[in-house]
Order: sequence, then C-alpha cells, then structure tokens
Amino acid sequence: MNFQQLRIISETVRQHYNLTEVANALFTSQSGVSKHIKDLEDELGIELFIRKGKRLIGLTEPGKELIKIVERILLDTRNIKRLAEQFSQHDQGQLTIATTHTQAQYALPPMVRQFKQAFPKVHLVLHQSSPSEIVSMLLDGQADIGIATEALENTADLISFPYYTWHHAIIVPAGHPLQSVAPLTLEAIVEFPIITYHHGFTGRSRIDKTFAQAGLAPDFAMSALDADVIKTYVALGLGIGIIASGAFVPERDSMLVKLDASHLFEQNTTYISIRQNRYLRDFAYYFIELCIPTLRESSESPLVWLRSEIP
Repeated sequence: MNFQQLRIISETVRQHYNLTEVANALFTSQSGVSKHIKDLEDELGIELFIRKGKRLIGLTEPGKELIKIVERILLDTRNIKRLAEQFSQHDQGQLTIATTHTQAQYALPPMVRQFKQAFPKVHLVLHQSSPSEIVSMLLDGQADIGIATEALENTADLISFPYYTWHHAIIVPAGHPLQSVAPLTLEAIVEFPIITYHHGFTGRSRIDKTFAQAGLAPDFAMSALDADVIKTYVALGLGIGIIASGAFVPERDSMLVKLDASHLFEQNTTYISIRQNRYLRDFAYYFIELCIPTLRESSESPLVWLRSEIP
C-alpha cells in the first residue's frame, strides 16, 4: 500500500466514485486510477468498492472501514507539514476561514483587523460558503476554521464553540405602516410580502418554525443568501425584510428602519468549529480567541486541552 493509493481511495469517495473527476483532481489518468484501486484490492485480498459493470457505485463493508483509516492517515500527513511550518515560520503561512456572508460582512471585521495587526505576514482567506459547504471544507481539510449558525454544532468530527447569540429583526422602508404597530406581532407581519434568507441560511428554519407554530402562512415573496440583497429589495418597496439584527447598519441603511422582533423569534447561536484531530497553527488559535476571549482567559479552556492533545 503506497501513499498514492491512499489518496486515490480518499478522492474516489470524495468525488462520488467518478473516476474521471478523481483523475483530474490528482493530475493522473483514469486508467491509472483504476489500476491503483485494483492493485490495492489485490494486495489486501478484499474488494473495496461495489461495482456495476466497470463503474464504481459505492463502498463495500471493508471499504467503509478502510476509508476511516485512510482519512486519519491523510489528516496526520497534513498535520506533519503544518507542525513543521509552525516551528520554521511561526508568524507566516495561510489561515483559511470558511464562513457565511453575514459573518464575513458584519461579525468578523473587528477580529480580522486585530488579527492582521498581530500577524501581518499571514495570508488570511475568507471563503464565503453555505453552512453545508463549510462543513465539507472543514472535514476535507480545505478550511482551518468554520463559522456559521447552521450545520456545525452537531456534525461528527467537528469541535464547536458558541461564538455569539443573536435575534432576527424586521426591516421596512421609512414610513412603513408597521412602524406604528406596538408591540409588533406576527399577525401584523404576515399582512405584507416577506423577503428573507434562503432555506438553510442565517436561521431561516427558526423563522419558518415560528410562523408554523402560530398557525400562520406568510407570503415569502423572495429569498436571498445574504442580508445585503434582502435590504436592496426591501428598499425598492417589494416587501418587508427579516434579517439578522446585526446586519442592519443605520449609517449605511438610512433608507430603512429596523423594528425589534426579539420577542417574536427564537434566539440563534453562531458557532466556531474546527476539525477534530487537525493540527492548527498558533495563529489559528489566536483568531479563535479573538472571537471568544473567554477561551483565552480560562485555564480550563477547551483550546488549552486541544493544544496539548494534538501534537
């Protein structure tokens, strides 16, 4: 068994058994991929993949067990490289943070500024993705840190820390009738078309749940992936908006008015996550501690444990 075979096994699963994509990802030929897989199966004396004709369509039971070992080996191989970089270039390198638009635009700028002041030579990559894509990037080793409200907390192989809590708010054009409704009610809100987040983004499931529990059927006229798009169309008078309260900036959003809805919608929690058993450079821990200072202040911080457990 050689390293190339391990990479091919892992990439075959990652590319959903499409050998053409595997070959492209590893800069080799499709026939070379097939040969490596067959040679490994012959060496081990077991079949790793379920086949339909010449196509691979899944993993056998031994294959499922093997892929877990392969992923651990590849993870530790990458850990060795990061360990060497930590000691040879402790203040240089790259930190990749996978996050949503809302976090990148509204929550992270103060931390990014402080981080760049402390580590000017570190190339910081903010990769804006959906929550499910963030999970994949963390598990695949494409990102060091993931930040989102959905998907992270209960994902196996991720370690997650609560970052901050927040509520949704209603936004309306200045002079809108809802400004005179006090206290604001769900019944009043559903009288107008609603523009809010796409399913799976920024607490949309809690918005839907709130209306469903109240027995109301709102008119979701439009949905978008980020608050800036929502605000644009609310300003055009196409509906009222439901956004994360922190995504409203009075200086920028002068044509709109934010209405408090914290008594109507459940509280949301945004999480910061890292891949279990992934070696992180010191500057990655520094960034996490900038976001969650309590992790730095406590001698019982989980980050202290992680630093000692991951060699």
